[in-house]
Amino acid sequence: MRILSRRKAWLWLAAAILIAGAVAAGPFAYRTALVGSGYSAEILCGGVLVSGRDEAAVRAEDLTGPGYELLRFFRRKVEPDNRRVTASFHGWATQTAVFRDGLGCTLIDGRREDDLRAEAAGLSYTPPPSNSETLWPEGERIDTPAQDVDLPALNAGIEAAFAEPDPAYPRNTRALVVVHRGRMIAERYAPGFDARMPLIGWSMTKAALNALVGLRVKDGKLAPADKALLPEWRGEGDKRRGISLDDLLRMSSGLAFDESYDDPLADVTQMLFVAGDKARFAAAKPLLHPPGTNWHYSSGTSVIIARILRASFTAERDYLRYPSERLFAPLGMRSAVIEPDAAGTLVASSLMYASARDFARLGLLFLQDGMWQGERLLPEGWVAYSLTPTKDAPDGSYGAHMWLKLPESDGFGEPPMPEDAYYFLGHEEQIVAIVPSRDLVIVRLGLTQKGGDWDHARDLAPIVAAFPAKER
Repeated sequence: MRILSRRKAWLWLAAAILIAGAVAAGPFAYRTALVGSGYSAEILCGGVLVSGRDEAAVRAEDLTGPGYELLRFFRRKVEPDNRRVTASFHGWATQTAVFRDGLGCTLIDGRREDDLRAEAAGLSYTPPPSNSETLWPEGERIDTPAQDVDLPALNAGIEAAFAEPDPAYPRNTRALVVVHRGRMIAERYAPGFDARMPLIGWSMTKAALNALVGLRVKDGKLAPADKALLPEWRGEGDKRRGISLDDLLRMSSGLAFDESYDDPLADVTQMLFVAGDKARFAAAKPLLHPPGTNWHYSSGTSVIIARILRASFTAERDYLRYPSERLFAPLGMRSAVIEPDAAGTLVASSLMYASARDFARLGLLFLQDGMWQGERLLPEGWVAYSLTPTKDAPDGSYGAHMWLKLPESDGFGEPPMPEDAYYFLGHEEQIVAIVPSRDLVIVRLGLTQKGGDWDHARDLAPIVAAFPAKER
């Protein structure tokens, strides 16, 4: 009897430990599952309903591979007629993304689907038809490379960008566009992709946000020195009231934010794929360092800026129209969209879709110092401000929402790119490289997952070297 009682006691203790463990792990498991559902719904919605790709291809290519192994346990349902995608972990932690004309996909959180759809009524942007006979960027025709371009080297560099020397470490380049002296002179696409297809730029979206802020500065509605930017930062004694717009643009706000992409509970993944009001999530983070004293890359910072941009408008619809009316339409970016969250703030850290040609148009705007077709779009000095190194950024690698250097590359140390080059960079190796000394813009879009064999400097330097340096 004593042995049985002792055994029963141990069984009860073991059960209690298991129950306690399950209770403790429950929130972790649920938040992790929400990330998987949210990511699945967003990527499938964007791939099918924004990019217009085949559903089976998006499932097979974008929701599998290194780092995405657990996604195979999630169920997804695409409803093209209802323009909706739902994902869940076998019916648990369900998330839904809805597609809206002019706004792309939005994960529902705390909002009714009908209200979100009503919010988008009349916001769709219908660009004028493109002219296939007119040279890009006014039209879509590719120009002939100049005689001083090393055409064999250029072609070899493009070929290498799409090559797969080791299938175990795929590059998965999907699109490549080369612009020289203001004209598109080369492009190539992987099977299943084309010149009109908008693709996700991930953190290259931050460069578009830079331009949108610049336009609002030109309007006199914002200034880099502005402080006390959000209502929740204006309380007596709240040190966050000292954060300036310049601090935010330079990733030097001092706010805590975990940008660890491999952790499903990190701030960046919870913000992008769980939080409905992403800017409020990021703005609630505590201050770890005095503003302007510590550089820390944070997508939360960019979403906060998007909310500050929003507050500069009196009408919500004017804010949602702003990217199309003031940036995309003047540049002829017919495919571009920045998706808002459920609260109505643009997810301007990560969720811009555009074709490779349209990303090249944005790059060309910066190469031309904010000028377009003889008209000044960005304010005088804005590009120079954006390219001024942030004092605390490692090796002067970051300006104002702009990368000024590439990471060192294995095998040859400092990247073999011209010193004046600067970049839009995005997750899974998206890049727009802008090289003023060669009058050059190069766009590379792809899906290089963890361990994939793509290196920006190594793989773009041969293309850059095919072009002559500008005469001084």
